[in-house]
Parts: sequence; C-alpha cells; structure tokens
Amino acid sequence: MNFQARLFASCGVRMLPQPWRLFSRAAEDMALQRIRKVLCVAEKNDAARGIADLLSNSRMRRREGFSKFNKIYEYDYQMFGQNVTMVMTSVSGHLLAHDFKLPFRRWHSCNPLALFDAEIEKYCPENYVDIKKTLEREVRQCQALVIWTDCDREGENIGFEIIHVCKAVKPNLQVFRARFSEITLHAVRTACENLTQPDQKTSDAVDVRQELDLRIGAAFTRFQTLRLRKIFPDILADQLISYGSCQFPTLGFVVERFKAIQAFVPEAFYKIKVTHDHDDGSVVFNWKRNRLFNHTACLVLYQMCMEDPVATVVEVVSKPKSKWRPLPLDTVELEKLASRKLKINAKETMRIAEKLYTQGFISYPRTETNVFPKELNLSALVQQQTQDPSWGAFAQRILDQGGPTPRSGTKSDQAHPPIHPTKYTANLQASLTRADITGWFGNEQRLYEFIVRHFLACCSQDAKGQETTVEIDIANERFIAQGLMILARNYLEVYPYEKWSDKVIPLYQKGSRFQPTTVEMVDGETSPPLLLTEADLIALMEKHGIGTDATHAEHIETIKTRMYVGLTADQRFLPGHLGMGLVEGYDSMGYEMSKPDLRAELEADLKLICEGKKDKSAVLQQQVQKYKQVFIEAVARANKLDQALAQYFGEATEIAEQEEVYPAMPVSIRKCPQCNNDMVLKTKKNGGFYLSCTGYPACKTAAWFPDFVLDVARDESVCAVCKPHPVHRLKFKFKRGSVPPVMPLEFVGCIGGCDEMLTELLDLKYLHRSSQPASSASQQANHLQVSNSFNRASGENRHVRGTTNPAPGHLLSLSSTRAPRPAPPAAPDDGNNTVVCNCGNEALLLTVRKEGPNQGRQFYKCSASTCNFFLWADQQSEDRSNGAPRGPALPQPFAGRGPAGFQRPGGGRGPELFGSNSSDSGGGTVCKCDQPAVTRTVQKDGPNKGRQFHTCSKPREQQCGFFQWADENVAPGPSGDVSLNHFGTSGCSRGFGSKAKRPSSLSPGATAKKPRTCSICHQPGHTRKTCPQNH
Repeated sequence: MNFQARLFASCGVRMLPQPWRLFSRAAEDMALQRIRKVLCVAEKNDAARGIADLLSNSRMRRREGFSKFNKIYEYDYQMFGQNVTMVMTSVSGHLLAHDFKLPFRRWHSCNPLALFDAEIEKYCPENYVDIKKTLEREVRQCQALVIWTDCDREGENIGFEIIHVCKAVKPNLQVFRARFSEITLHAVRTACENLTQPDQKTSDAVDVRQELDLRIGAAFTRFQTLRLRKIFPDILADQLISYGSCQFPTLGFVVERFKAIQAFVPEAFYKIKVTHDHDDGSVVFNWKRNRLFNHTACLVLYQMCMEDPVATVVEVVSKPKSKWRPLPLDTVELEKLASRKLKINAKETMRIAEKLYTQGFISYPRTETNVFPKELNLSALVQQQTQDPSWGAFAQRILDQGGPTPRSGTKSDQAHPPIHPTKYTANLQASLTRADITGWFGNEQRLYEFIVRHFLACCSQDAKGQETTVEIDIANERFIAQGLMILARNYLEVYPYEKWSDKVIPLYQKGSRFQPTTVEMVDGETSPPLLLTEADLIALMEKHGIGTDATHAEHIETIKTRMYVGLTADQRFLPGHLGMGLVEGYDSMGYEMSKPDLRAELEADLKLICEGKKDKSAVLQQQVQKYKQVFIEAVARANKLDQALAQYFGEATEIAEQEEVYPAMPVSIRKCPQCNNDMVLKTKKNGGFYLSCTGYPACKTAAWFPDFVLDVARDESVCAVCKPHPVHRLKFKFKRGSVPPVMPLEFVGCIGGCDEMLTELLDLKYLHRSSQPASSASQQANHLQVSNSFNRASGENRHVRGTTNPAPGHLLSLSSTRAPRPAPPAAPDDGNNTVVCNCGNEALLLTVRKEGPNQGRQFYKCSASTCNFFLWADQQSEDRSNGAPRGPALPQPFAGRGPAGFQRPGGGRGPELFGSNSSDSGGGTVCKCDQPAVTRTVQKDGPNKGRQFHTCSKPREQQCGFFQWADENVAPGPSGDVSLNHFGTSGCSRGFGSKAKRPSSLSPGATAKKPRTCSICHQPGHTRKTCPQNH
C-alpha cells in the first residue's frame, strides 16, 4: 500500500480509485511492455563498445553501420521488467552544427553587421551524414531510445541532437537518459536501473552559447580579416584574423602580463645577511626587516651591527608542522598539474584523459568537483591498486590504517565525482589496441600513473614534521632562522611530484650568545613578474570565468594556432605582433574586449539557464544586442585598430572613405515562392537590378527588372496582403517617359503579386509559379483598391469622389485581355438610394471579412460578378451628402489607366509635363473639381507623342490631378465610367516603358507579344550572353 493509501486508511476514509491516474499508469505500463528493441547511443565509439561489453558480459554481436568509424553492438538485456534487444551505437561528438542560412555563410555575401540578425539553422555536416543515416535506419525497428552521452552540458546537447534526428523518423518514440560518471559494470548497470529524462535546460544553455559564439565570432572575424587584409596587404594577405569571446580574453591575459613586464622598472634594495657555520652545515639568519630601499639607512644599521657583532638568542620555538595532502582531482587541477609536473600541455592531457575514460581506466575527466561523494566506495578503488609493485604496498597500508580519509574540497558540479582510477592495469599499453597506442609516446602511462598516485595521496595522511624557529639579536636588529625535522612522510611516499626535505639546524638555547660567521650587507634588484605558463593561464581563466573546464585547452590552442601568441624555450607564453596590435587596438577604442568581464557575465547567465532561473531567449537577445552595439562602435572607430597594428607592421595602406571594405548587406524583400528562402535585391554586372533567391544555385527563382528602372531599394513598409509575411514594398525610380503619365517617377509599390499594375509594368513572371492565390471575381472586391504606397508617393491622401477609398495593401485589379465596357446610362433619380453597378443592375451589399484595416466595412459589388464595379458603402453616403449626383453611384474616371488619387506634391505629376499649353474644351468631360476639362496634346518625345488627353483646367498649382486620354472609349459627364479593368487592357499595358507601337484597336483580340526570355534561367529582361548565372 502506498503512502497515500495508508494516510486515508489511518483516517478511516476509504480511498476510491482515481480513474485518470489508473489509466495514465496503465497506459505507461502498456507502453513499456510493448518495448522489444531499444536503441542506445553513446558519444564515442569507444564508449559504446565499453558499455556494450560490460552489459553483455562480452557476448555482444558486432555489425557495421553506414559510418565505418561507428559500429553497432547488439545484445540481450533485462530492462523494463522484460527481455529486450539492445542496439548500442554512437555518434562522434556533436551530430549537428549551427551555421548561417545561405547566402550569409559566404564571406562576401553581406556586411558583417548583418550576422547579428541573420537566420541560423542546425544541420548535419556532410562528414556526419552516415552516422545520421545509421540512427534513422536503426530507430525504425526500435520502440525506445536511451541516451548514453557524457553527463555534462555538451553531452546533454548532443543527446538532444540525437533525439531530434530519431524523432523526425519516429515521432512517438519513448526517450530515456542514462546517467553515469564512469564506464564500469556497477556504474552502467546502475544507470540502466535508474533511467531519467534528458535535461532540456542544460541543452538550451549550450544552444545559446553556440549561437552567440557563431554570431560574435563570425562578425568580428570577418570585420578584422577583411579590413586588415586591405590595410596590411603585404603581411596579412592570407591571414585569418579570428575573434572569439573566450579566446580574446585569453589572449588579453598573455598581453597584460607581457606589458606588465615591459612597464616594470627595477628598483635597488639592500639588506643585512647573517650566517653561522656548524658541524652539519651552515645556518642562514634572515633579517626581520627583509629589505630597505634606502642605501644610507641600511648602511647605518649595518655599521651599528658591526660595532658589536655578537648574536644573542632571544627566542627558540619548536612546533609541529604539516604538509597537506592534495585535494581530490578536478579537471582544472589535472590540466595545471600535468602541465607543471609532467610537461604535457592541456590539450594533450584532455585527449589522453578522454581515451583513458572510454577505455574504462579512469572516471569522467570533465568535472568541477573536488569532494568525493559519500556513496563512492573508496576502499574498493584503493584495493584494486594493492597489486602494483610500485605503489601496491602503500595502498595496502591505507587500508590497514583505517581506510581512505580524503580531504574535502569546496566545489561540486552535482554531476560527476573527482577524477580517480576505476580499473587497475599493470601495463597500460598492453591494455590498448595498436591504434590507440599510435602517437601516444608513453604519455598515457605517465598520466594514468599520475592520476593513481594523486588518488592514493589524497586518500592518505598529511606529512608530519617538527619546525624549529630561532630568533637572534645583534645591536637591536632581529634575524630569524628555521629548521625542519620530518617525522612521517605519509602521502609523500607515493607522491613524488612534491618535495619536502629536512633542514638541519644546531640546538640553540634561549639566552646563549655566539659569534656569527658572517655579517654582511648585500644589495639586489626587484625583478619583474615572469611570463605566464599554461598552468598560470588556466588558473586565470578559471578565476575570471572564461570558458569552462572542458574548453580551457581549446581556447589556449586557438590563440597559438592563430599565431597571436608563441612559446618561449621554457614553455611560457609570449604575445606576437598581431596579438599585441589587436588587444591594443580594441583597448584604445574604450572597449576592454580583452578583459574577461563580458564573457564572464555570459558564463554566469548560462549557469542560470541550466538552473532554470533565466530564460534562454532572453539571455540570447540581451547578449546579441550587447555585442552588436560593441561591434557597431568598433567598426566606427576601426582606424584605432589600424594605428595599433601599424606600430608593429609599419605604415598602414590608406583606404578612401567611399571605398567598400565590406560587401553590401543583403536585405530580404520577401520569401521565395518556390523554396521559402529569402529573396534579396542584387545588381546586375552590366547595370540594372534584379531580385534573386538566396537558395541559388539550388533555386533559380529571380525577377529581372527592366532597364527603365533606374534605382530600387527596400521600403520599410510591409504589404498587409501578400503572404508569407513579411513582403516589403520597394521604392522605385523610373526613367522619365517610360511609365504612364499618372504614375510618379519615384514610386513605392509591392511586388508580391497583389499590386497588379506593378506586376504588369515590370512583367514579374516569377510570380506565375508561386503559391499566390489567383484573383477570382469574388476576391476582386478586396483587391480593387490602390495601395497606400501610391498616396505615400504622392505626398497626399485624398479620396477621389465617386471612387474607392485606398486602403493599405489593397490594389487595382487588372486585365490585359478584356476590352473596356461602355458605361451604362445614368439611372434617373427616383428618390431612393439604390446603387447600380456598371452593368446597370442593382449592386450587392457585402461586408469585408478579411483581417486588415477594412475588416467589418461594407461595400457594393456587381451581383452577377460580370463587371468590376466596387464602391464603399460609407463613401457612397459621403458623396451623396457632398452634393454628388444621385442615381448610379459609379466610380469616377481616374485618369484613364492610372490609379485613382495619383498626385504629386503641389498638384501631382501634371500632364503639362507631357502636353502642350493649348486648351481646348474637353468635350463635356468633367474633372474632379466638377469643372469642364480641357483637352491638350502630348508634345514630349515618346510613344504617346501627339496623343490628346483631358485634364483639369485650373492653373498647375491648383489642379485636382484629373487625367484621361481623349481617345479612350468612355462616357462623358459626371456619371461617366471607365471600367477599372480598363487600366490593364492590352492596348497599352505593354506600352509602359516600351517604344512598341500602340495597337490601333483595343479589342479583346489585341494581345501583347510574348517577351523574349533567357535560354539559361528562362527569365525575361536579358539574354544568355548577359545572364548573371553565366558569369
């Protein structure tokens, strides 16, 4: 009976079954019972082999996967209360990688600043595709997945990459996490019996770190490299000048120490030294003042001592002295001690340690813990080492004297114990395969021995001794000597990496007097600090929170391979000219980027994400914005970087301000209708513009703008209609005479397919293959309005009497084949409010359902959907109240083929620009002012020269913007109408911007000639010879 049942029973209450709990538990049990085959995935092949060997009692069956480096091991095992088949395989570290989407991966695709906001994707690198295929194949036959990756941040993230790949194949897969710290039989069996769930928060922290490292590193690396290669072409022409938010502070520590040495000014000092010889050697008495920096003062005191140089013993103190045994071993200490004691660098140390771990000889080598957990059986581990001829007797003595008593440190990562041996081997090389041994040169044996000896030392006792301190007086000046007698070496017997030796002094009695052998005044000089060793550098990185115990070695290796630092003969770090210049350059900008503060703050945030105290996206956004601001200001002060490096590389090459150091930043206009990648504006090699898909060459979708487009740029406004959002409008600058007179030369419009006038004008054929819905008769009501970009271009927002009210994102419907419909005769004013369409029938009243600024607004349309009539209901009411003629409420003619309401500031794009000043009567045509229009003739060279048009009769600055071609077939008068479809008739839709002769007839049969297309990309506007894809 469980606790809850006992509780209710004790209270005299009968506990009724809870159906949902019973069902949930039963469903869970049923799911577990259905598991017959389990896929297990480790982080490395060695680990997979080791775990499978232990769990199968060496009876596993090996077979090949798609990757020759990652084998598959099968064995039977008891799990989930039943016999299951275990399929154990592995990855090789991270299975997926972060990178920018195309085209941002290419160095010259964008300004580095764009990388702070560019889209990032996770993908499987080509060399890991075989591993991915193995997982996908194997998981199809399995009902559960167990993650056996290392139990640290990176291992957790790798686990989620495996889960992502497997769940893409089998979404309902059950997932478990095995947690272990060593590959031993007890550890892996315990992990199998206590499966848990993967930790999403820990994985999130790694995702944040990876994305930030990519954005920051790529942006600054491209900035530095592209600029400095131009500034110092002779020296840095082929140099990759990388930046990393960890490697740069690491470099900063080296430069800071070097500059401290350079700035050091030695200072002379003076002191008095006393010696006393005896039968067993000589005793040196040190001056209690230590030293003086004033020569005269020291000389006076020395002369006083020499006047009566007899020493009196004033104090003799003898007390126990201990030399503490080492703390349990964590990763940082392992790297430091291996560097100092074994002369093995940190990168090689970690490589060997990982190999020893996967072979089962030591526990997990990446740990921040320096205190052994109580549940760890230390005696059993010590017992394993008793058979060794070198340290076996010492291990047995630990057991005989009460067992292991290790010191406890203060650090714990709550994940892994300190590094310790897990298995004894007499000859490590004999236990490894030939492939494992290759290139190791015996360091694996030395490192394994060091780990064993360190473990036994920390399980032993402190070294014990007796220290004697003798203090003497000469002319009131005090001098001290110390002697040491070791009583028990204890841990030092097994730990030869530390020294502690006897220092014999004679037996002095308090109050006795003796004649010193020498009393002399010596001088010296203060010395500068030493250059940093690798151990010193790791200690500084740990102190300031730069990187983690798992990444220290990588960052140090990076600054070495980039030639930012070098090593002296005694293996100390010396900064190179490039490293010095970079640090000094950034420091002179006012940003201490070589200081650890920025990165340390990020590491602290990552820890809080792991603990669930901070949100992943909030940390990411905050850090990106912080570094982005630093980047912007660093670019603005880039000359400081040039000046700093010029001190080392000579005079910098001058770069004109207008010269492009970085490529232009591609701005996304819309998503490609074919592949959903970004489409960006580009410039043709021979001049002109086009819209290109960033997925090229896989996707060849492009829109080629005609030659009469002089300039085009992205507008910040976004179309409310076109999808997928966002589709940015474009600012066009057209060649004079190439567009309809009513259209401004500087025009803002949408190329997403909704703006049919612009689609016709630019002949945007890339939209024909898109998923844009075709305009049906029922949709034309919403699409029969001019985009507000027209009004924005005109600088005004007037409504045309009797026409539609332009709304954002709505536009004119066009037809290039339908002939204009003559307007119906005006219906008599019979006193009612009936609205009649262009067909002469009663219009249908509908309500806008689509989301947008006009949702809920009522409008009229043709009830038979045979004409394109459209009128807002509230517009019709306004027109009647403003004295508009009653009867059929038809849209007023809107300048022939131009959109209603097109006006330039101060009167609009006046037809006077094109026509003569002769003013004939407009033949009964009325302008927007309700005044008779005048007729003029186009005088400007172009396709419309000699053609007559009607326009407002007022002076230019007072004109209403009305325009109508005189030869258009429209009914005159205030009730006259031109079908809105008239805008796109074949009679002149192809004439926009071209010199083709206008057809004499506007009949439905008058169709435009199909434009010539390129034979490579099949797009109009250019030929094979000038195709950008052919260059």
